[in-house]
Amino acid sequence: MKSISVEDMIKKFELKKLNKVDVNGNITVSDIKRPGLELAGFFDYFSPERVQIFGTTELSFLSELPKELLVERLNKFFGYDLPCLILTRGLEPIQEMLELSEKNGVPILSTDYSTTSFISRLTSYLEESFAPEITKHGVLVDVYGVGLLIMGSSGIGKSESALDLVKRGHRLVADDAVILRRIMRDTLVGRSPEISKHHMELRGLGIINVKTLFGAGSVREEQAIDLIINLEKWDNKKNYDRLGIKDEEEDILDVNIPKATIPVKPGRNLAMVMEVAAMNHRLKKTGYNAAEEFTKKLEDTLKGVN
Repeated sequence: MKSISVEDMIKKFELKKLNKVDVNGNITVSDIKRPGLELAGFFDYFSPERVQIFGTTELSFLSELPKELLVERLNKFFGYDLPCLILTRGLEPIQEMLELSEKNGVPILSTDYSTTSFISRLTSYLEESFAPEITKHGVLVDVYGVGLLIMGSSGIGKSESALDLVKRGHRLVADDAVILRRIMRDTLVGRSPEISKHHMELRGLGIINVKTLFGAGSVREEQAIDLIINLEKWDNKKNYDRLGIKDEEEDILDVNIPKATIPVKPGRNLAMVMEVAAMNHRLKKTGYNAAEEFTKKLEDTLKGVN
């Protein structure tokens, strides 16, 4: 199971430590908790595994509680195995919070950000860190702002096609291995493993550094996956879609990505075909479908003949 150390989060957001507790815990979920009902005494659905956030509202409520009730609520709150408690707006904890947090080994941290702003930043960080990911064999290229994930069997020409696209002014993201991460519900983002970043393998030539050869504008760190290009060896016995009416999709990490299968044979300009595929995908996103329009015109023409 994935986890993030509280210490790493402290460094990321430059949080201040407010009590004398060793920070050695881990965060195991991307959700954040801002206790409300819990401070009022209702703990039935409490989520102690989440990062806990206190703002002005929570501290003001606690300050107005009778001391006996305050200690009872905080004692129960800090009695759970909490990863940490973060106070926003640079607020200072009340004395009872310091005593009970140290007694139960819960670190209290502080940030100068407002509650809403910090929750937004922390949520983005945690969701990105806990996003499900998978590594796929292929090449990822940014073509006219469209993320093309080029896939196919080994030796089919993925890297050569990607290199041709780079020479045409497009940008390489990853070659050979692409790390795909699902962010939000329906978006896949791809990047290269650190060891092979900006590099490409060309059979007969070896490893090249695309950034060094073609400049910083020829690469990018990551790219959303918009279209899968599946390269396969041309089969004369196979009937390939000539109109583009049928929409193919491939499910990766529960995200359906549009897919186009391109048959490969000597003399075919794959880079140009992929550029057209990217432009056609952009047109479809705006609501225009050339195949559907052509089919409609053909049907209207046939009706007129009859």
